[in-house]
Amino acid sequence: MSTDAIVILRNDHKEVRELFREFEKDSTTRARKGAIVRKVVQLLTAHTYIENEVMYPAVRRLLPELEQDVLESYEEHHVADVLVMELSTMGPKDERFEAKTTVLIENVRHHMDEEESDWFPKVRAGLTRTALQELGAELLAAKKRAPKSPAQPSALKKVVDAVIA
Repeated sequence: MSTDAIVILRNDHKEVRELFREFEKDSTTRARKGAIVRKVVQLLTAHTYIENEVMYPAVRRLLPELEQDVLESYEEHHVADVLVMELSTMGPKDERFEAKTTVLIENVRHHMDEEESDWFPKVRAGLTRTALQELGAELLAAKKRAPKSPAQPSALKKVVDAVIA
């Protein structure tokens, strides 16, 4: 498995995109949509954690010219986090479940597309291969400790710590 940070993040994107496509199929049952959203919540919770805790701070430090891009990404994550938190308490029979999931899909797709077409090339151009591999190793380590649910105590602790700081 590659430890290139951008490859790791792209692989996460690919997995989430596949689930989004399955959710959007007319043939996908309501029960399967519920299972898909539960998996998406897990994946996005872990993915945003590793980007927020490892990738974005490193890029801010190493490539200060990308500061505005990083700040925008934090805000896009915030919007996704709110939707993920709300979806984690809902089920496929809830009236707004599909609508809320559709909004999440649209927002996350936009974020992934922007990262892949604009941000990742800038980061790749600005960092050495070694730096990207070291960042990738940090991402993989962070993924092991990352929360899988927005309601996990470690995820809530991060929010509380950020407010207190």
